[in-house]
Amino acid sequence: MVQFLDPLLIVALALNFVALGVSRIRGVINAVALQGALLGVFPLLVHPDIGPRGVLLVVVTLVLKGLVIPAFLVHAMREANIQHEVRPVVNYMSSLLLGAVGTGLAMVFASTLPLAEGHTDLLLVPASLATVWTGFLLLTTRRKAIMQVLGYLLLENGIFLFGLLLLEAMPFLVEVGVLLDLFTGVFVMGIIVHHISREFASISTEHLTELKE
Repeated sequence: MVQFLDPLLIVALALNFVALGVSRIRGVINAVALQGALLGVFPLLVHPDIGPRGVLLVVVTLVLKGLVIPAFLVHAMREANIQHEVRPVVNYMSSLLLGAVGTGLAMVFASTLPLAEGHTDLLLVPASLATVWTGFLLLTTRRKAIMQVLGYLLLENGIFLFGLLLLEAMPFLVEVGVLLDLFTGVFVMGIIVHHISREFASISTEHLTELKE
């Protein structure tokens, strides 16, 4: 099953560029949801003999990343009545160029790491580093709170990919804890989006300093 891993990782990397180059928020949500669903099945490809614990992780990841969190964000988007990221800090073409440079550097850096013999020929580490970089770009170059939540999700996706290398050594509670941290972070950001949209005409994070208790 490992032979399917690299093609799926290439799809995941392509979704990073979709997230960077699309202004329509619903499109970015769909891209991140699809990437999350892909990541959900990766444990089965990397560790086919992971057992019931791993299968449970796959199911929880698929439900949270592919269904629950995207539905939550779509609802927040509709409640805030916002469809596009109009004025990002860095324009979309520059974001794509930065994403491409970061992906290339991730490939080079991953080749210098002392990885296990079975992992040196896989795109797992470069894809994880590139996805972390993409999430960081969304977090720092987008003004809308929902887009920054999506950046946080991409950042966590990259960490999740890297964690697959240590899946057999990671305790079950740590795996579930990562997913719970993700859900908690998105929940908190949803509350922030709600308060911004209630107090102001937009959900730009520039208004965060003006919110009062």
